[in-house]
Amino acid sequence: MLSVLRVHLPSDIPIAGCELLPYVLLRRPDSTITTDDVPESSPVDGYHLRCRWYRIQSDKRVAVCSVHPSEAAALQCLGCVKGKLAVAKSYHCSPKCFADAWRHHQVMHARAASFPQENGAEEDEPHLGHFNSGSVGGIEGALIGGNVLSNGSVFSSPARTSGSMDQVVNGDTWYEVGRGKTYTPTADDVGHVLKLECMAVDSSTGLGIGAASTVLTSRVIPAPSPTPRRLIPVNSLDGPAGLEMEGRIAAPGTFTVLSYNVLADLYATSDMYSYCPPWALSWAYRRQNLLREIVQYRADILCLQEVQSDHFEEFFSPELEKHGYAAVYKKKTAEVYTGTVYAIDGCATFYRRDRFSLVKKYEVEFNKAAQSLSEALVPSATKKAALSRLLKDNVALIVVLEARESGSTVDGQSASGKRGQLLCVANTHIHANIELKDVKLWQVHTLLKGLEKIAASADIPMLVAGDFNSVPTSAPHSLLATGRVDAAHPDLATDPLGILRPPSKLCHSLPLMSAYSAFGRLNGVGPTLDRQKRRMDSSSDEPFFTNCTRDFLGTLDYIFYTADSLGVESLLELLDEESLRKDTALPSPEWSSDHIALLAEFRWLRLDHENQSGRDPFPSLQREGGRLRT
Repeated sequence: MLSVLRVHLPSDIPIAGCELLPYVLLRRPDSTITTDDVPESSPVDGYHLRCRWYRIQSDKRVAVCSVHPSEAAALQCLGCVKGKLAVAKSYHCSPKCFADAWRHHQVMHARAASFPQENGAEEDEPHLGHFNSGSVGGIEGALIGGNVLSNGSVFSSPARTSGSMDQVVNGDTWYEVGRGKTYTPTADDVGHVLKLECMAVDSSTGLGIGAASTVLTSRVIPAPSPTPRRLIPVNSLDGPAGLEMEGRIAAPGTFTVLSYNVLADLYATSDMYSYCPPWALSWAYRRQNLLREIVQYRADILCLQEVQSDHFEEFFSPELEKHGYAAVYKKKTAEVYTGTVYAIDGCATFYRRDRFSLVKKYEVEFNKAAQSLSEALVPSATKKAALSRLLKDNVALIVVLEARESGSTVDGQSASGKRGQLLCVANTHIHANIELKDVKLWQVHTLLKGLEKIAASADIPMLVAGDFNSVPTSAPHSLLATGRVDAAHPDLATDPLGILRPPSKLCHSLPLMSAYSAFGRLNGVGPTLDRQKRRMDSSSDEPFFTNCTRDFLGTLDYIFYTADSLGVESLLELLDEESLRKDTALPSPEWSSDHIALLAEFRWLRLDHENQSGRDPFPSLQREGGRLRT
């Protein structure tokens, strides 16, 4: 017969909106062990697995801390209440938690005073009625007393559904909320404990076999949500404070590009991010946040890095397809052992089907370029050591897109017979090891030389985006931003293979410029510009950071563009450190990656009339199997 051996949840802290997928170990009638589901619709030898989810009804709903959602709230910020900010953001679990987050609250209060139209989303919900005013180290707060609700509002018991069943166990009443192996907690579950009950059932009688296996969760917590970011016009910073992303309509002749390292699940381990709560590292939680964030930006082109191959196939591609995106993917050239299975990540480029069509795709495998380099330059006696240093499995994905004009056909051709404007987009993830400065620079140089070949075949606008794992003072950034590397640059001292000599060869002819340097180049006045400039490094005209961990805060991600053919219209506003670090020790778990998204709106500066005839724009480009010969 079928029997349940073990039931386990990956995390005992459930989050509203995040699917709970339990680990259920079964022994089949033939004595084999499996974790596969055995639903009633597909019984095995007359037996199936029955799963029921219950919510306790006799416990009292509690408020949860905005910084540590697994902790009950003990303090509420009165400034947030007076400013009519989201009630859930006002709660804290202890005086220390409140004090550590006070600088972040000051930012929120100032923003609420400057932009009162943002607030009031929850103003119809009653605030807590029983608290004692007080202060914590001079910070105005309220001590919560009495019975309080998770978001300050009054909840009524949900209506029972047909066929639902209550259980009374040890004086606790459990209300059935779900049937099936998986369950997604709802807002009604927030503040309550859930129970999963699994039992083997005789399909012929419908009776359970033996005792049910059960597991209890902690109280369901609300999914934290980051503060929305606006698109800031770079040519009118003394005007509107920013443009909301939702409902925004792109101006004619413009398009938007997003670059985002989404942090592959295979790297989001407790060993790597020990300071982050396990529930915030779970893929079930992060994927819903990532999708919500990416979709709200409404970008025409998405350049995503660290996209795990199975997540691309099973999640990103189908979910973004629902929002009108087509996709191109290039995975790295070697898998990583995660402790249980081998997994691999890569670069994914998405584009809106109603804005662009795909013309060509090129793949750059730095390992192949390393093998060619070792054959040509490295003595045979040191070839093995050279390959060991150069073979790092990083890749770049290059796509040539064609803009769809109004009234264009499926293949992009307009009623007039002319082709749309072409655009070349390179998406890459450069090696991360800070000790291998020569490898980073060599990879960037290799990519740029490949792009130069495309530019020689077709004079079209170009974008180079991604996670370059290189700070603004580094040689790779200098090569990208200025087209050369100074012979005295300290990074050139790391060159055991001699692949960077002579320094004069480290150059390119593409007129590249960093999109976010537009903020630094402006000389206007106004609170919006001042706020953005405070988040920029004046020595490099780059953001102070695009990557935030406990041990590192700095800029690694960029969007470069050819300044002779494209101009920057708007940029996604930068974050300050307090937006990520609500606590003094760790990044806020409401953000789903250790990187922040960069987004730029560009306008075409000229039309590519040479390529309007519909002919192949790359007649002289040498290709081997879709890969650039670098």
